[in-house]
Amino acid sequence: PYTAVAAAGKVSGAAPDVAREIFKRLGVADVAASISEYGAMIPGLQAGRFDVVTAGLFMKPERCAAVAYSEPVLCDAEAMLVKKGNPKGFKSYEDVAKDTTATIGAPGGGTEEKLALNAGVPRDRVIVVPDGQSGVKMLQDGRIDAYSLPVLSINDLVKKANDPNLEVIAPVQGAPVYCDGAAFKKGDEALRDAFDVELAKMKKSGEFAKIIEPYGFSAAAAMSTSRDKLCAAK
Repeated sequence: PYTAVAAAGKVSGAAPDVAREIFKRLGVADVAASISEYGAMIPGLQAGRFDVVTAGLFMKPERCAAVAYSEPVLCDAEAMLVKKGNPKGFKSYEDVAKDTTATIGAPGGGTEEKLALNAGVPRDRVIVVPDGQSGVKMLQDGRIDAYSLPVLSINDLVKKANDPNLEVIAPVQGAPVYCDGAAFKKGDEALRDAFDVELAKMKKSGEFAKIIEPYGFSAAAAMSTSRDKLCAAK
């Protein structure tokens, strides 16, 4: 969903679609795509082989030191799948911990299991779920009150389940959010800043959500954090 190349060579995906719309607003009618291996993106940007990277290059302090990132575009955050209407009112793993009757399903040994346990959910109320389909079925059958996975994974399961009685809570409050941004060459901050102005307008108007959410991404997750926070994260 980040970036895809069609047979005819046209690049699509959430990141290029956002960038294409922003550059159009900046008066750039034609954006030429250059395909690169993941590890060659930053060196290629620094060498001037392309002007911007929009391909799921997640922000980390060492990358923030090497490139000029825009504000967050695509994020993967934690999500919870619950019954429609969120009957127990879950917004965080702490909410599950406080409800002494609540159970939450998560992959064994995964991030979500650790986050739930660290939030104070007792071991016997964190149910190990072997796979996504099992998690959905257990929730539908009432054997768990919530099922937690990253946003992209949960949205994919919901799409396949096609069950109107399910609801996604995302991002889970207090849980880590990992985001990419459009990466510009150091020294091109003026272009980056112009990009950010249009990105902010799109986030406010809802146009941003219309572009990325069909791909399974959460606009709310991207709007819940900032470049400064992500670049400072340990």
